[in-house]
Amino acid sequence: MQSKLSRQVTTLLSAACLAVLPFASYAGSVEAAARADAKADYSIAKKQAAADYAHDKAACKDLKDDVREICLKDAKARYKMARADAKAEYKSDKVNAEAAEEKAEAGYKAAKERCETLSGADRTACVAEAKAKYAH
Repeated sequence: MQSKLSRQVTTLLSAACLAVLPFASYAGSVEAAARADAKADYSIAKKQAAADYAHDKAACKDLKDDVREICLKDAKARYKMARADAKAEYKSDKVNAEAAEEKAEAGYKAAKERCETLSGADRTACVAEAKAKYAH
């Protein structure tokens, strides 16, 4: 048999749980709304990156030979960097390291392409500088 004090404590605890329940569901709905906002922001950022990439590629259209190739590689690098940034914003800290790796790789490829126009010691120095700058 429960004592009067025990019943009062049980009643108070039940009342407290019922009072907190709406706030718990509110917190869950706020979290869900934040996730939805983050997903929408991610989608917008990806679309913006694609639009910028299309614009950058179009700007390379009238260029010739190596200059055009460099322009296209730079455009692709900016696109990949923008996508990596969008992904990093959307995902967790674990992905930030992955995004940094993708950005470094894209930057290195673009820098290496710029080195292709050089020859001899200048080219070797250029590649070494690119490796040092974008070391992963």
